[in-house]
Amino acid sequence: MVAVKTVLIADDTAFVRDRFRSALEGAGHRAVTVRTGQELLTALRDQSRRLDLVVLDLRLPHSRGIDLVRSVRSVAPDGPPIVVFSGTIASANEVKDLSSCGVAGFVNEYSGVGHIMPALAPHLFPEHYNRRSSPRVVMGVPITYRVGNAISTSLTLNISQGGVAVRTTNPLDVAAVVRLRFRIPGTKKEVDAEARVAWSDRRVGMGLQFMSIDPASQAMIDDHVQRHFFSNRKA
Repeated sequence: MVAVKTVLIADDTAFVRDRFRSALEGAGHRAVTVRTGQELLTALRDQSRRLDLVVLDLRLPHSRGIDLVRSVRSVAPDGPPIVVFSGTIASANEVKDLSSCGVAGFVNEYSGVGHIMPALAPHLFPEHYNRRSSPRVVMGVPITYRVGNAISTSLTLNISQGGVAVRTTNPLDVAAVVRLRFRIPGTKKEVDAEARVAWSDRRVGMGLQFMSIDPASQAMIDDHVQRHFFSNRKA
């Protein structure tokens, strides 16, 4: 049986709150939604429920940026992991500052409902996942991966500088080594890399961590992640 988790969603946009709530409740979890910094801190002080994850808009009314993260940690120093909406981040330097404050990861607030749980699952079930520390961006393109003489084709879920998540109901075992090939949208050259299975979950798919990749392919991935991570920045 999958453990039921409770996630606090803090965003001042109802569309974002409702979509994340729908994805979580559709997967059998609980969602608590707030729209201001004051509501966020009040929810964190509520001892009647256990929170397993905070998903945070850094541009909440009257509470902004890294100071908001520090406020969360002052109220709940041993509290749940924090994941930040990538569109509310101002710069690459802020990403570094947030990571130094213990932010566990980043998620695109405009992700489709089908991509939300795959993005949050590594933070809700860390014991089952080898989490990538670099930002992830949603990317749904065909990917071919080969183990020995067996070749499979699926769709990617998201990509980071260090790996790619794949949607499949038949994931490989953790530590399996694969040869994979896919194309970054807008490019003509295929990425051809060797990777190992870092996590595997039949409800979601699997994560492939790059082991060997040529510099040109790595540069294409780095550029794609950098451009799309900040493409939906919130004003």
